[in-house]
Amino acid sequence: MSDLSAFPITARWPARHPDRIQLYSWPTPNGVKVSIALEELGLPYEAHAVNIGKNETWTPEFLSLNPNGKIPAILDPAGPGGKPLALFESGAILLYLAEKTGRLIPSDPAGRYETAQWVFFQMAAVGPMFGQLGYFHKFAGREIEDKRPLARYRDESKRLLGVLETRLAGRDWIMGEAYTIADIALLGWVRNLIGFYEARELVDFDALTHVPAWLERGLARPAVQRGLEIPPRD
Repeated sequence: MSDLSAFPITARWPARHPDRIQLYSWPTPNGVKVSIALEELGLPYEAHAVNIGKNETWTPEFLSLNPNGKIPAILDPAGPGGKPLALFESGAILLYLAEKTGRLIPSDPAGRYETAQWVFFQMAAVGPMFGQLGYFHKFAGREIEDKRPLARYRDESKRLLGVLETRLAGRDWIMGEAYTIADIALLGWVRNLIGFYEARELVDFDALTHVPAWLERGLARPAVQRGLEIPPRD
């Protein structure tokens, strides 16, 4: 049996199954990327709810694994060389899981890099822009009288959706016929934008053709449906 006692995070979130991948997360657009990937891959894992509403990511135990204080993070007892690997940043985790299993990513180098670029597109553009739009449209930012920030993030979010619309023309998935970690990285954010952030009309989502169809295909996948609820909220 694997011994994970050297990792302080296991003191607060004990591993009942230390031989499995330990997932420390919360069902946000970033968090569900990893739970969806784990469900798609069928890898044995144990999910620990790290409640961001209670600032649990800023506890010493969580910071010992991710000094940036953000979910998700994982601890793989069977990392490279058979040694435990602690990893944070959802994009890095997606790449790691895909390479560990040889799935959800093309086998040829060119395809791998092309997939990675769309994962980074989500990390660098879609996540930050959609998140800011949500803040200024639904949360505290909506009380700000100056609406220029909202307009900026609305327009940029619409532009990014347009990038996806163009990419998905003639394709079922971001990479074509193959469903990959690029789709997993993006699905939760697009879903959140028109759902939780209530920005469907704001970004003219229904004027699009390919993105809504892609989102529907993705959300219909059983592993995606399961992953969106993991870990369960307290």
